Amino acid sequence: MIQEILKRCSALVAVSGLLQPLLIPVAMAQYAAPVTAQPANTDALVTQYYIAPSAEPQLDYAQMVSLLRAKIKYVFVIFNENESFDHEYGTFPGANGLYYTWSADGPVAQNTSTLPGFTQTYTDTYTGATATVHPFLLGPSYNSSFEDSMDHSHLGSSNGKAVGLPYKLDVVDGAAKMDAFAQDEFYSGYSTSTPAAEAKGRQRANMVMSHIDCNTIPFFWLYASRFTLFDNMFATEDTPSTPNAIAMIAGQSGETQWVKHAASANGVDPASGDLPVSGTFTINSSSNSKSASVTYSGTSTLKGAPILADYQPYWGSPFDATTSNREPYGSADGVSKNNIAVNLTSASVPLTAMGTSIASILSTDQNPATNEIDIQRDIPVIAAHGTAPVAWRWYQLGYDKEPTDPGAASHQLWISHHEGPDYIGYIANDTTEQANLKGEGDLFDDISNNALPANGGIFYIRGGYGNLQGLTPPIQNPNYPNPAGLTPTDLATIAATKYGDDDHPGYSDRQISEAMTARAINAIASNATLWAQSAIIITYDESDGFYDHVPPRILAYGPDRLPMARGVRVPLIVISPYARVHVVAHAEGDHNAVIETINAIFNLPSLSGLPDEAAALTGGNSATFNQFAPAGFQQKYLGPRDTNSAMTDSLLSAFSPNRLRGLAPALPASYATIPNITALPHYAGAGCSAIGVTPTVPSGQATDYPPPANLNTLYSNLPQYNIPAP
Repeated sequence: MIQEILKRCSALVAVSGLLQPLLIPVAMAQYAAPVTAQPANTDALVTQYYIAPSAEPQLDYAQMVSLLRAKIKYVFVIFNENESFDHEYGTFPGANGLYYTWSADGPVAQNTSTLPGFTQTYTDTYTGATATVHPFLLGPSYNSSFEDSMDHSHLGSSNGKAVGLPYKLDVVDGAAKMDAFAQDEFYSGYSTSTPAAEAKGRQRANMVMSHIDCNTIPFFWLYASRFTLFDNMFATEDTPSTPNAIAMIAGQSGETQWVKHAASANGVDPASGDLPVSGTFTINSSSNSKSASVTYSGTSTLKGAPILADYQPYWGSPFDATTSNREPYGSADGVSKNNIAVNLTSASVPLTAMGTSIASILSTDQNPATNEIDIQRDIPVIAAHGTAPVAWRWYQLGYDKEPTDPGAASHQLWISHHEGPDYIGYIANDTTEQANLKGEGDLFDDISNNALPANGGIFYIRGGYGNLQGLTPPIQNPNYPNPAGLTPTDLATIAATKYGDDDHPGYSDRQISEAMTARAINAIASNATLWAQSAIIITYDESDGFYDHVPPRILAYGPDRLPMARGVRVPLIVISPYARVHVVAHAEGDHNAVIETINAIFNLPSLSGLPDEAAALTGGNSATFNQFAPAGFQQKYLGPRDTNSAMTDSLLSAFSPNRLRGLAPALPASYATIPNITALPHYAGAGCSAIGVTPTVPSGQATDYPPPANLNTLYSNLPQYNIPAP
């Protein structure tokens, strides 16, 4: 395979002279990371628009920022769910993947015998046997566009065993070994000492090592091939979705709040840690059309900062005393009095985006004494920064009335614990800021009606429990996982549980999710003015717990004394008329890298440089908080980290200096447009050949490793096909 890749690269050089040495440092900041060319493929448009990294001028950070500000007015962040990098791009040519990595001399085969976690073992606590697992490919014959979810808790327990992402990382002497994914998943499935639980545990222990490729997600791979793929981005928090949804706009999930209010963590201060609340709480649907009617009684305690689990937002919860303009109640998410997060009060991108209008916007905060307690010193600094207010929106499926709602907003497709801004009081409890929270359907209405702000802005896009396109999961093999044929009940179960559009394995189909992403990109590209001024970022909140071989830096420990940051590596793609074509960028970062890039484009102050956050970052490195980490570890990162550094680079390396300077033509909208996005399965299941990309496979092999025998990807939804051990 390696010879074939090199042959194809050499052929393209001979024909077009396009590909230069693969590893080219891009000096766009003091800590600029390299950008490498992807190997050749058969996509003629890639050949037409490709510029070798060595042919680009070496511009510094200030020059790049100046050029971007002149060109980009709209930043769209398509914020998907729960995929590790290796699970979706582990065999993507040109990336640091499962079988190859890349250097100045070309592709280099990974030494899988020493690759972190490549070969894992788990002990079957029912039989006492030891099993060995390693990565393997899932393709269309396994109906690979949908599968069941992995353990992505921060901390859980199953049959007396501790489970969760920190245990999967297996941190020893400050370094993540990445070798306990399989054992964790066996424990997660083996919740009781029964043959059925043992069978489920075995399936999970195998499934966590699976990966897919362009035959399953051809749209995502096409974007990665035609534009810039980042292969060194991580989840901000080593947690499930909620903390990382918050981190996308705040660079953290409440660490600043933890530091500032540690002394009052028993509930003296509503902005501090766990807050006891008691009484009877009623949400009356007549008071606000957004809310369902529900009553809770009794005593409970809010979950304190930092948020480390999928707790529900305080605003709209049973404890929210707001009587008008209250947030929706997340009935589809199972809100109870026992899973509500404390109100978050630290700085965020929506706060810095208020700019010189910050005082006016915050004047409509319904509870400023509580909501703004931790930004008092930030407010005048943001105002004095001198940036005019920047518009922003958070579009999420089901937040308000969607086209699929026959009457009033049902919120049945809304995942309230994914709605990052809803956790922050000066957004969710401010009548001006609430107007920026919208449904997924509103995005397409706003684009088609030219209703996006004329001066540009920052727009986050999230799917949910269903989809607006009326799509159902494609069944490519009707005899899997049941060799005798899927029954009508099986088919109904799949259709009812896998039609979400945000790529979350728990409820989504990957091709439905691709279709949502493509619909959004096609809509942007269909507006010539909008496309010409846009940058689109496709990324994920966290890994779902799937295996990835790249150890994240361990930056912080939480109050449970477990690694809190960073989490597992996640995919990220940048699409723009001014993007580099057919390259992989190796900048290191997490969601703070997205924030840093937004700061650069819109001239916003960094969150980490604001006085309240900077004080917390300093205060966290003290005996009070270092006690939660191993001896000698310093808590330097209990807060946002969106200042350019070797540890958190920006995404500026995704942009072509030649295109920004007008020395090369901007990419046309047609280059980003994918037709027939609802014809499932995409490309009739032959996505790799259709997009001209050949996945990398193990050195010396013609194909990737196959799945283990008797694998059931739907071990939870169709447990009848879990095969017990002999």
